[in-house]
Amino acid sequence: MNPMQDPRTKYATPPFPAQQQPGQPGRTGLMDPVPDHGEEDYRGRERLVGRCALITGGDSGIGRAVAIAYAREGADIALSFLPEEQEDAESTAALIEQAGRTCVLIPRDLREESACIETVAEAVAGLGGIDLLVLNAGVQRERSADADIDRDAILDVFTTNLVAPLILMREAAPHLNPGSSVIVTASIQSFNPSPDLLDYAMTKAALVAFTRALAVEQGSRGVRVNAVAPGPIWTPLIPATGWDEKVVHFGEDTPLGRPGQPAELAGAYVYLASEEASYVSGAVLPVTGGKHP
Repeated sequence: MNPMQDPRTKYATPPFPAQQQPGQPGRTGLMDPVPDHGEEDYRGRERLVGRCALITGGDSGIGRAVAIAYAREGADIALSFLPEEQEDAESTAALIEQAGRTCVLIPRDLREESACIETVAEAVAGLGGIDLLVLNAGVQRERSADADIDRDAILDVFTTNLVAPLILMREAAPHLNPGSSVIVTASIQSFNPSPDLLDYAMTKAALVAFTRALAVEQGSRGVRVNAVAPGPIWTPLIPATGWDEKVVHFGEDTPLGRPGQPAELAGAYVYLASEEASYVSGAVLPVTGGKHP
């Protein structure tokens, strides 16, 4: 049994060292402090035995924590990730295989329609099917005031965060049998948007609508659709966003006084995927450290 801990001091609190990343979504090993994905502490309870999950953005951050948890709960995993994130993806795959589960690595840039089609096809071929679809991959960048954003930059965010999930769902739907579950990574930005994340916040608000509409549609097929809305979570995407001082004080404004760790989100994704949530669909589950979504 894990001892009760004070959530304010369970993990590192700001200020953090100033840091940047050379690109997005960023590298785990370059972060200070290094995020916790549940590598040491997550203990499975056989809640997903026999399930097959496709997780996008599964190499690092939230996706990595979900992959570790799902594997330790008994699921086989297909990880989608950008080709340049191969090292982080292989590290995640090693943890999945240590749990005795199959891991299929799928390096693809999901901004391309063909990549989305190939990703689902490879996941189905490698796992024998899909019954858990975690639409998690996303990008965000700091933006200037007055919506001063280059059109190509806007399209990059919209294509990654919105178009790819639609195409992935389109391709996965024929493989989702009754009892399957789709889980979308939304954000507190869906409800409490920051001006310097204007286009990102727009996409996350749209993903909430996507989740709720899809839940209505898929209910008649016996497929549940839900979302998790993370607050400030310490992932490589944060120092890769372009912030300076904001990284130093990231998460300091939450009631718990710190950012969340990816490991602290894993349980929400496990719950929504499990039979314990068999009557939960169309929900948006906030994991925000007390910030109101």
